[in-house]
Amino acid sequence: MNDKMRETRPTETESVEAQPPTEALTSEPLTPEQIEDLKNRAARADENWERLLRVTADMDNFKKRAVREREEAVKFANESLIKKLAPVLDNFDMAMAAAGQAGDNPAQSLQTGVAMIYQQLKSVLQEAGLQEVDAAGKTFDPNWHEAVSQQETADVPEGQVLQQLRKGYKLRDRLIRPATVVVARKPAA
Repeated sequence: MNDKMRETRPTETESVEAQPPTEALTSEPLTPEQIEDLKNRAARADENWERLLRVTADMDNFKKRAVREREEAVKFANESLIKKLAPVLDNFDMAMAAAGQAGDNPAQSLQTGVAMIYQQLKSVLQEAGLQEVDAAGKTFDPNWHEAVSQQETADVPEGQVLQQLRKGYKLRDRLIRPATVVVARKPAA
């Protein structure tokens, strides 16, 4: 360090009291204007402190409300879907009751009722964004299909889905369940 810097810094042995007093610490009496100014500043400081406390409390309440609303949104996220599915359950109940009361052909009555309910359920799920992943006759794609086996065949090109064992589903663009498939393989020579 140079000597000029040492001169401006207080040494470790010097205390704060050894420094010259500032204007605010003078023993001269304050003028009425200065007293009024100090009172105004104190009043503004009190107002700002109160405002800070109110804003802090409002922010805490906002955070608590946001957490509560988020928890409720997660808890009841499927409410509209469940409301749409409730009539499907009602129709299942009615189909079961009708099949029990059908005299001459209960199996046909039950089959018709179940087919109608299946279409209703499929429609509700499609409205909610559910889409089938159709793999039959398409090229195997590991992003959308799950191969459980390969089968030798000359009828279709290698790598093409030969048979779909289970449908796959996606919710809009997100895969929910891959389609389970059997993939074609070239026959051994």
